[in-house]
Amino acid sequence: MSEAISPVRVAVVQFDPQVGKQNRDANLRQSLDLAREAALGGANLIVLPELSSSGYFFKTRQDAFDHAEGVPDGPSVRAWMNFAREHQVYLVAGLTERDGMRLFNTGVLLGPDGFIGKYRKAHLWNLEKLWFTPGDLGFPVFDTPIGRIGLLICWDIWFPEVPRILSQQGADIICSLNNWVWTPPPLFDEAGKCMASYLTMTAAHVNNVFIAAASRIGEERGARYLGCSLIAGTNGWPIGAVASADQQEILFADIDLTSSRSAPIWNSLNDLHRDRRTDLYDPMLGYLQHPCLPR
Repeated sequence: MSEAISPVRVAVVQFDPQVGKQNRDANLRQSLDLAREAALGGANLIVLPELSSSGYFFKTRQDAFDHAEGVPDGPSVRAWMNFAREHQVYLVAGLTERDGMRLFNTGVLLGPDGFIGKYRKAHLWNLEKLWFTPGDLGFPVFDTPIGRIGLLICWDIWFPEVPRILSQQGADIICSLNNWVWTPPPLFDEAGKCMASYLTMTAAHVNNVFIAAASRIGEERGARYLGCSLIAGTNGWPIGAVASADQQEILFADIDLTSSRSAPIWNSLNDLHRDRRTDLYDPMLGYLQHPCLPR
């Protein structure tokens, strides 16, 4: 077996952050405690869920505004940055971002040297449309010493353009931050998997990219959350178990992160990126004009 070029231990953290200003400090402490547990387990890339520090189900826009903070100068981001420096890890986490009078559902990427970048959720789910402004940063991919890292948030995975654009920019891994919610049945199939898990697995397979998906659990103001966090390999299948629907868990996977750049699909002649017929469908899809893609 050849030596790993970029060996990385990835961890996705599944827990229950609760909305309410009185819960913000406890949410942050719990996120740090669980991230510390992941770091002590050897993880050097740790993914927390969507809106980890604030909870999700706001009552009003004012309520959402009261939970928001600046990036990268807010208390949650500063605490996560200090953690990443102390433990020499890369940490991805979600929060409610305030930028002037605008609010965004934001994911941040932090590393041993501090703040690396952020992504603002492009596709807003349900009542989010009443609180947040749709993301305006495109779909950035961040170069790091361990590999190229892209971010997406929850409902984004239902739009295949998002993981496709991230993978076309050379992402080695996509960190997916989620608050997957219970929807009308059927919610699980006979194998116990939910649609969000299958969409994550499919996106990993068809784009030949690792996806580390951290979701949350619990109930909050009448809403129930789905769990089912997972780490999908470039072949789409989960690496190890898929998390439960209702338990706090940390999942680990040891991967050669940059191996996605040369991973074949079933045989040596199949290459999902090279085999795309961009001459036929890129002009129709508008990819050639997308500012995130190389020209």
